Amino acid sequence: MNILYVCHRFPFPPKRGGKIRPFNMIKHLSAHGHRVWVASLARNQEEYDECHGIEEFCEDYFIAKITESHQWLKMILNLPIPTPSSMGYFHSRELKQKIDEWLAKNNIDLIFVHCSSVAQYVEDITHIPKILDFGDMDSEKWLSYRAFKPFPLSWGYWWEGTKMARAERKLAAKFDLSTCTTKAELDTLNGLGSARATNWFPNGVDADYFKPDGEPYVPNSISFIGRMDYFPNQECMISFCHNTLPLIKQQVPDVQLFIVGAEPSEEIKKLGEIQGVTVTGSVPDVRPFILRTAAMVAPLNIARGTQNKILEAMAMGVPVVCSSLASGGIDAVANEHFLVADTPEEYAANLVKLMQDTNERSRLAESGRQRVLDNHNWPASMEKMRSIVETTAQSK
Repeated sequence: MNILYVCHRFPFPPKRGGKIRPFNMIKHLSAHGHRVWVASLARNQEEYDECHGIEEFCEDYFIAKITESHQWLKMILNLPIPTPSSMGYFHSRELKQKIDEWLAKNNIDLIFVHCSSVAQYVEDITHIPKILDFGDMDSEKWLSYRAFKPFPLSWGYWWEGTKMARAERKLAAKFDLSTCTTKAELDTLNGLGSARATNWFPNGVDADYFKPDGEPYVPNSISFIGRMDYFPNQECMISFCHNTLPLIKQQVPDVQLFIVGAEPSEEIKKLGEIQGVTVTGSVPDVRPFILRTAAMVAPLNIARGTQNKILEAMAMGVPVVCSSLASGGIDAVANEHFLVADTPEEYAANLVKLMQDTNERSRLAESGRQRVLDNHNWPASMEKMRSIVETTAQSK
């Protein structure tokens, strides 16, 4: 089968959330005899240069280079009109031309789109079966931002979320099948009331790469992993350091917190001035930092879909304490496979317990990794995805 695959972030190398899911789809489809043409975007020369390497997983690929300043201008121009600004950001005339060229030349059997912001390139095609993998429902993400932003930014996020919800409803009606990452996101998707058909398949984790290494950990240490140019990560760690860390220090004065992630903002870097806090910035391998800690905390106040950071820590046998919001994307049971907290006092109590109670840490380490192996492995998820793809392709 010939498949055109369109995604908003070029899926190679698969080193961040927006790249990992599409890369595993493309890899799996290619390994099972399907020919895949990949169309996507690169935001700068560095991202463009590191894209090369996907050749073995696809028939051909095309990367449209865009510039931040130009795309931001498109977003601003979209502010007063019904089209979401984020769709303006991900629009490229060059990418549209290449997609149209491939559709004319390659006898495409199915179109697969990952992320609603790039569905615009193929939304009006009606003679080829189409799947739109929303992943996370972006409208809900934008709407949730407004509670954490001052006016008039809060109004701007509300407006973008409102426009995106309208666009999602319209797009779901134009695709033969709409999918997402979790049962919770599926409820939101079904709530649009416009989708022709819906389904979901979970994100996975490479449990052979993210695994325990048998080395000892530092009992008085905790970690957080995530890109630190991403607002939900910034917001939660600033709040955690100011509101929860002092409570932990009352019981564990020498506690160490490692904030591990690329592109920390100046406000995040400033957290490194707090005694016991280390802001690493970009590191070649996050695993040693997480493996050496008693627990990984994910105190996200804004969270949609599956948090890969949680899956990766659980796969490494490092217990996780996360917010109720973040837990919604994990196919696991609170208190059995991970711990949930929603207040500074709850976070402090759970983290101190994991730092001081080796039996409890061992219990969660073992049960958490086993749950990932059972419920969040890529092969099983991708087999479900492939079945969905092949069934949809035969529907027309």
